[in-house]
Order: sequence, then structure tokens, then C-alpha cells
Amino acid sequence: MADRNKFGFDALDTGLPSKRRERSVGPMGAAVREAAQSLQETTEAKVEQRRRNAEDAKAFREAEASGLVLRRLSIGDVRTDDLPRDRLELEAVASSDEMEELKSSIRARGQREPIEVFVDAKGRFQLKKGWRRLTALKQLYLETDDRAFAEVVARIDSAGDEDRVARYVDMVEENVVREDLTFAEMAQVALAAALDPDVPETDAEALVARLYGSLHKMKRSYIRSFVFLLAELGPSLQWPRSVTRNLGVEVARAMKAQPGRVAGLRRALAAVGTVEDQAQVLSDFISDRRKSDKPKRERREKYEFHVGTTKVTARKGECRIVSGDDFADIPKDRLMRAIRAFEAALREEEGNPRVTSL
Repeated sequence: MADRNKFGFDALDTGLPSKRRERSVGPMGAAVREAAQSLQETTEAKVEQRRRNAEDAKAFREAEASGLVLRRLSIGDVRTDDLPRDRLELEAVASSDEMEELKSSIRARGQREPIEVFVDAKGRFQLKKGWRRLTALKQLYLETDDRAFAEVVARIDSAGDEDRVARYVDMVEENVVREDLTFAEMAQVALAAALDPDVPETDAEALVARLYGSLHKMKRSYIRSFVFLLAELGPSLQWPRSVTRNLGVEVARAMKAQPGRVAGLRRALAAVGTVEDQAQVLSDFISDRRKSDKPKRERREKYEFHVGTTKVTARKGECRIVSGDDFADIPKDRLMRAIRAFEAALREEEGNPRVTSL
């Protein structure tokens, strides 16, 4: 029986065998179908790529905000005039043997550690930490004119609302951990922060607790002593980095105990011409204070006491001995030995080398 068509009636019976119509896809149809399939796959790939790009962009922004992104900056674009440096005598540090060693390392191996910068209110890159690395690169570029030293690898802190004191902490923490800062330099950072108009705290000694909170309380006490020392002596202390811990702490203690002598100390320090002379002036200041702190004996016109049957009366320039013995009857040599023993006992107890022997 013939196949029924889609209109519901039978096909004419012609007596010939019926053939099913071939519905194979032609060249044009195949091309259209392949194009459609390719378009769908491309669209899906683009959607997936956009999703990944969005995730990568978000991760990058988060990393950048966290200071995890490193960038190459021109050494001329990094400024150092916002935060005061944590090192005194920067010119001496820039020409030191340690700087030459750092330059040799960078010349041989490149910059191994990034510096850290932040963006100031005017959109400029300001140095937070890494002054020695930046200085070494600048010196190498001037010496060699090699473009390899014209850029610095930097970690950028883009947090514009960061606590100002936190930036001071970031600046010093690396050198503090390395114990590369003197107590005078650490004190100077506290003094500079106290004068910073963007820092609410104006008491330098109180700022020590925030700036150096990771240090032992005894070290913080030493830093406070140097804060007092530098604040009181000012520019008259010409070489603060050379002042040792013990000397600085002792001088600060003496200044607090005898404030009337501080003006004289300033004058003496301002007049010295060498580090050694400065140290001697500070040591003399401590010695003078110790001498003045010694308890003075109560002055007496005379006093008397008895040793056995002998009465002794002591006054200035005189020691009178009264007893029942007849001293004139005692042989002279024995009496001289007794007097020499008496004087020797006085020298031993009193430390008086001026007593003359008979």
C-alpha cells in the first residue's frame, strides 16, 4: 500500500514501486549548520573568557590594594620628600662601604627586593621604605648611564586613607628588625612624627609606643631617653648616631636630675670639633653629676671618744691623745712606729696620700 502523505490521502497507485525522498543536507546547508555551531561555541567561549577576565580583574584589584603587585617605576618618579627618613647623616650613609657593597650586589644580580611606595594627595609616588636600594640605583645610573638601573621595582600601596603613623611604622620596621638603626635614629623618627601636621599625636615620647610597639619595653625606654636627649640638645649634639646606648641614657638621666646644667652642656657640645671630643664632653657631664651626687659629710668643729683609758679629741689639724701613760718615757723609735702606723691607717681608710710621714 502506498504511503499516506501529510494531507491525509493516499498517493495515486501507479503500479510502480514507490521511492522515499532523500533528505540529505546539501553543501550550503552543511556550511550554514557548521557556521551556526561554530558561532555557538565561540559565544560560549567568549562568555567564559569574560567571566575569567572579570575574576582576574577583581583579583588584581584586590592584590593591588593589598600591595602585592610589583611595578617598574622610573627612579626619577619616586620622591622622598613626604616622609622624613629614618636615618641621620644620609650623606655619610650614601658614601659608606655598605652602600658600595649594595651597589656591587645590584650590579651583579639586579634588584632582589622591591622598594615600597605610596601615592600622595597629588598622585605622586612617595618612598615609604627602601631608601638605600633607591639611592644605590640612582648612583649606579649616574656612574654607568645604563638603562638597566633607570627603573626600580616597587610595591605600591594605593590606600590613600592609611593611618599616617602606620606609614612611619612601615618605614622603620625593616631596619628595626635588622637592628640597623641606632637609638638616636629611632628617636629622631618619633620627633619627626610628632611635628608632622597629619599625625594627631604631638608627644614624641608617647609616639614611641606606637612606632616601636614590637620592641621590648626596655628598648622603648632607651628610645624615650634619646628622644629627650635629642629634643633638649638639638643641633648642639653634632653626631647623635655616635652616641652609645649607655652613654645616651646616662646623660639623659643626668639632664633630668640637674636641668640647670643643660645650658652649659649645650655650649660645650657646640664647641667640639670631633666625635671623640663630643663623647668626652658627655662623659664629663656624667662624671660631674656623680661627684655632685655624693653625700657630703656633716661638718663638725670637733668630736671626742675614748679607746680604753685613752681620750682622743679630733679637730681640724689636730688629733689630741690624753692618757695616763708618760709618753716622754716611751722610746722615740717605738713612738715613731706607732705614729707611722696611725698615719698608714688614715691613708687606708680615707685615701689621703698627702699625709706626710715623720
